[in-house]
Amino acid sequence: MRKSISVAFFSTVATLLILGVAVMGLSQLVLFSRYFAQERFATLDDVGDLAARTATYVWNSLEDEDGENAQLGARLEAVLGQVDLIGQSANVCLFFTDTKGEVVLASSSDHLTGEAVPADILAEVDETGGGVYHEMGKMGGVLDERFYVSARPILRQGGPGAYLFVCASGQMLEAFVGRFGSNFLLSACLMLICASVLTMFLMRKLTEPLHRISEAAQKFGGGDFSVRVEDVDGDGEIADLARTFNTMAANLQEIDSSRGQFMGNIAHELRTPMTTIKGFIDGILDGTIPPELQNHYLQLVSQETGRLARLVQNMLDLSKLESGEYQVNARMFNIWETLTGVALSAEQRINDGQIDLEGLTMDERVLVYADPDLIHQVVYNILDNAIKFTPPGGTIRFSVEKLGPEAEISIWNSGQGIAPDALPFVFERFYKEDKSRGLHARGAGLGLHICKVLVNLSGGQIRAESKQGEWCRFVFTLPVEVPGRGDLLKLSDDTSQESPEGRAG
Repeated sequence: MRKSISVAFFSTVATLLILGVAVMGLSQLVLFSRYFAQERFATLDDVGDLAARTATYVWNSLEDEDGENAQLGARLEAVLGQVDLIGQSANVCLFFTDTKGEVVLASSSDHLTGEAVPADILAEVDETGGGVYHEMGKMGGVLDERFYVSARPILRQGGPGAYLFVCASGQMLEAFVGRFGSNFLLSACLMLICASVLTMFLMRKLTEPLHRISEAAQKFGGGDFSVRVEDVDGDGEIADLARTFNTMAANLQEIDSSRGQFMGNIAHELRTPMTTIKGFIDGILDGTIPPELQNHYLQLVSQETGRLARLVQNMLDLSKLESGEYQVNARMFNIWETLTGVALSAEQRINDGQIDLEGLTMDERVLVYADPDLIHQVVYNILDNAIKFTPPGGTIRFSVEKLGPEAEISIWNSGQGIAPDALPFVFERFYKEDKSRGLHARGAGLGLHICKVLVNLSGGQIRAESKQGEWCRFVFTLPVEVPGRGDLLKLSDDTSQESPEGRAG
């Protein structure tokens, strides 16, 4: 059976309250009973002390006057007259027994059963050494109900001549316990009712936001990423949970939106070359393209196939990098060798584009600590990007500067540059800022994003700078010393962010 948090909490609180009230009531009852018993025994001791002195005085006086031949009945009657007055004034019952436990004199015989006091009780009274014996009970059947009993021996010529028992009814305690129980039960019920109402109010205030969070989570689990938890304010844990849920929902909604855009961009990038390839091949097969032009169009098909293969390879590389499958093989190497090697590999394109190179040198030596293959890919992507967007007669400039524990590598190119509002997004997947550059849409928009991933993986940072209509520069840093264990970053925190307005690179 499913139990809600409010029911579970209320049950727990109610159980604790009931147990607490029961323990408190029991402890109070025991405490009051002991106090009441002590008070009763103290009163009986005082009465018994007075009665014992009086009885001893009267007994001894009569014995002195009448001598040994004085009649026992006369002495008992005289003692009874004195003791009975004490019993009535104190509302207690007094009776005397002889050394065998037989009752010889009683102020009232209403509660006496006529049986003799057991010898073990008399022995306990004797063991008090002239003190007082206390009991709460029926004295082994001597009394017909429970009484508070205070007993003591009455010494006569060095030995016990009789025993005095002072009894007070235990019904007063029972009445007290009854009144205490009823009053305590009433107070406990009122307290439990008030606590229950307060607990229900607090639980409603506590669980209402949880219900809203639960409902939002159910809708969220059903695919509605726009749902949010509303009207949850404060600084408590529930408010923190609601804010955390809203943050999570916003992030997942953004990721879902980015995923949709990402899949759309992939489909678009794959469809474009495939459509071109299919159109040219269909034209060759159905004779639309004459035989003398077929080689030209087959060359275009080859170019589009290469573009498609590069796109797929870039996506595979990016997937491996972001999943952490790629193993970084970092070592110390000269960054100038990488810059020069990449530039020489693109010499034909640079010459065809009538682009001037500046800053390249083989004389300088700046060692960096990174994976040479990863940095080669970074430099290649940035240089490829610069070549594409540098107009004929333009310039590409290289520079390396050592700044403390890092080396700053810069690749600058003249041209249209990047619009200021596009700069924050140039490293995102499939972002293309063709309008601001006024150039073709060549490329899939993954090159610069891969650069960011690779530089972060190498323990550096990358940024883009530009003055629109004049120049553009990409700058990245690399460590120049072997870092401590765990210092290299696998990925930056924002490598998975997407632009709200498109994807390019």
